[in-house]
Amino acid sequence: MHSRMRSLVTAALLAGAVTALPAAPAQAAGSVVKVTGGQGNWQLSVDGSPYTVKGVTWGPSPADAARLLPDVKSLGANTIRTWGTDGTSRQLFDAAAANGVKVVAGFWLQPGGGPGSGGCTNYVTDTTYKNNMLAEFTKWVQTYRDHPGVLMWNVGNESVLGLQNCYSGTELENQRNAYTTFVNDVAKAIHAIDANHPVTSTDAWVGAWTYYKRNSPALDLYSVNSYKEVCGIKAAWEQGGYTKPYLVTETGPAGEWEVPNDANGVPLEPGDQAKADGYTNAWNCVSGHRGVALGATLFHYGTEYDFGGHWFNLTPAGERRKSYYAVKRAYGGNTAGDNLPPTVQVPAVADASAVPAGKEITVQAPATDPENDQLSYEVLWGSKYVDGGSGLVSVPSVHLGGGTLKVTAPAKTGVWKLYVKVKDGRGNVGVEQRSVRVVPPPVAGNDVALNRPTTASTYQNDGYGGCPCGPQLATDGRADTRWASTWADPQWLQVDLGAVKQLKHAQLVWETAYGKAYTIRVSDDGQTWRTAYATSAGDGGIDDFDLAASGRYVRLELTQRGTGYGYSLFQFGVYA
Repeated sequence: MHSRMRSLVTAALLAGAVTALPAAPAQAAGSVVKVTGGQGNWQLSVDGSPYTVKGVTWGPSPADAARLLPDVKSLGANTIRTWGTDGTSRQLFDAAAANGVKVVAGFWLQPGGGPGSGGCTNYVTDTTYKNNMLAEFTKWVQTYRDHPGVLMWNVGNESVLGLQNCYSGTELENQRNAYTTFVNDVAKAIHAIDANHPVTSTDAWVGAWTYYKRNSPALDLYSVNSYKEVCGIKAAWEQGGYTKPYLVTETGPAGEWEVPNDANGVPLEPGDQAKADGYTNAWNCVSGHRGVALGATLFHYGTEYDFGGHWFNLTPAGERRKSYYAVKRAYGGNTAGDNLPPTVQVPAVADASAVPAGKEITVQAPATDPENDQLSYEVLWGSKYVDGGSGLVSVPSVHLGGGTLKVTAPAKTGVWKLYVKVKDGRGNVGVEQRSVRVVPPPVAGNDVALNRPTTASTYQNDGYGGCPCGPQLATDGRADTRWASTWADPQWLQVDLGAVKQLKHAQLVWETAYGKAYTIRVSDDGQTWRTAYATSAGDGGIDDFDLAASGRYVRLELTQRGTGYGYSLFQFGVYA
């Protein structure tokens, strides 16, 4: 940047207002990318040649780009999309250019969509934030504007929709207008530095384009993330009376937020073939809007080995699945000699609504392979719907043949995702999954504490975590209610059985906050107590143990917490 321009930029920022930068035409060493044509007959061009974006969103580290981008190229893809641009991007741009791939280079703004969205920005009043972002973005545009890997700049991701998580009513409208006005300011500033690459902005809602149409005339094209509804974009564009083309910056099969719940009350994830079909269908709808849709970057070329990675990724852990080959066929990649992934049946268990915690279960997941490759199995558990964890845990399993597996159920109750991965030894994988509801293992005898009067030293009554969480909720027989103490030691929970009972067994079902050290005492009169059980090695989940004691009153004395929270107990069962 020339020194005069740099001083003008600094002056604009210090003035406390977002100001468009003066034009600084320069001959790019990289490609010249233009949106050409007119209403309903647009075309993206690169160095004067027509260019349809056949892309994927990019998840790996820039450090892995040189290794992985040849594979992206082999799909028939010519573009990748990112969400952020910084000093590490050069590795990615270099590798992209070396492989004949271009980059839709993103800039992140709060509150973006998805994980890591950050906090709520006030786009009406927070001039400091806007000026900081403007300085950051223009810095990287200046750095990379002549790089042959750059296709276009993309300002923000899903913020017009995301602002509804921060504001409502009239203020929400004010913020959306202010945000898209700021996007326009950024677009003008980018154009002043780089006249050779278009500028767009992504949202997750076609309705956001109304705000861009009103407030962001400097954008060269609009962008949208759309999954299940991708085939409705064409009609929405026509009905909205828009006068700019668009790019679909994320699409693929239906997402977690778009599917019905299954019998266990959690989103019903599509299977491998349905996901592959979702990519094919999405591309057909995008490419079918000729002269308006300039292409798409399908979600997601990533190696993440977690819940989202197994829902969407073409290559979780670097292994190719059916979706990978669907994208390859859609983009016209060379499929000659491809070795294809196994097909796995949805895992079946005896009763997916009542899997006993910590017990061995049988899973049926037969698989076939197109080339009759030798197959190996892996079983994983996911706890997203239990504790919000996105990671998957690979667990030991025994393959008895024919897709029959023996595996141990999780020790913690709740709805878990069970994944079965089948690998062909040729870099391909088939993945199928289902939800199972893990419940306390059955106990012989009668729960004599069920619905009996229960008291406690303390309980949470502040609305936190779904409370009030009174003591009676530990003995009401329900798996979705709990007693929760205050966050201090010691605590106690006591139940009156109504008469002296001969006790044979106890079962404690903990929430995340469990007791590490506790003692169970019994009494005939509530005054004189006898120890029936004690441990200092509790590890949460479900504690199942026999008793040989009698009494009318049973008292759980808790002396050491397993977490920094209080004690949280779904069930305190005492069996006679």
